[in-house]
Amino acid sequence: MAGAVRVDHAVSSGTFSLDGETHQVDNNLWVVGDDTECVVIDAPHSVDDVMALVGDRTVKAIVLTHAHDDHCRVAPALRERVAAPIMLHPAERPLWELTHGGPDDADGYLWDLDLADGTVVEVAGTRLEVLHTPGHSPGAVCLHAPDLGCVFSGDTLFQGGPGATGRSYSDADVIVESIRTRLLVLPDDTVVHTGHGPDTSVGAERAGLEG
Repeated sequence: MAGAVRVDHAVSSGTFSLDGETHQVDNNLWVVGDDTECVVIDAPHSVDDVMALVGDRTVKAIVLTHAHDDHCRVAPALRERVAAPIMLHPAERPLWELTHGGPDDADGYLWDLDLADGTVVEVAGTRLEVLHTPGHSPGAVCLHAPDLGCVFSGDTLFQGGPGATGRSYSDADVIVESIRTRLLVLPDDTVVHTGHGPDTSVGAERAGLEG
């Protein structure tokens, strides 16, 4: 028996670098699946940290919420370990290349499959629906799992409000619009699994953004 679909969580620590600044950060790791197969959401600092959650399951995909280095740094190495495709929105290419270089640096340097608004990633009989939520970065996405009553928000929405927009490729007005039109339309009891820090809910963040 494959068991019920579940969300596994851990924290991985490392650095985030952009615009000439480097900061220590703790990233949430999220793995969705059953006892047989799973999908990895983001690949920040350590392949071993990810594999501790994956175990001996088959990884169907490595889905990246965006391409800041603290969310995609070990994606190529993880791809080699588990033989699964990397999925990313193509608008993230400038940020991806800051970490992984351009076409002259290495063969196969890109991700494997493009994400788009409405893309569905299926795993263990459940669906992860891609919501394009630009603002933190141009191709940022969230992954809504209606059967599980949750959404994986990457760095778009945190407990207490929107993700940061003070760096290159970000836009404060755009992220607020993304949250209002793509996330606040979800049921209030939808759990928000964030890229950093604690969970929140759509209802809690609606009160903060619309209060």
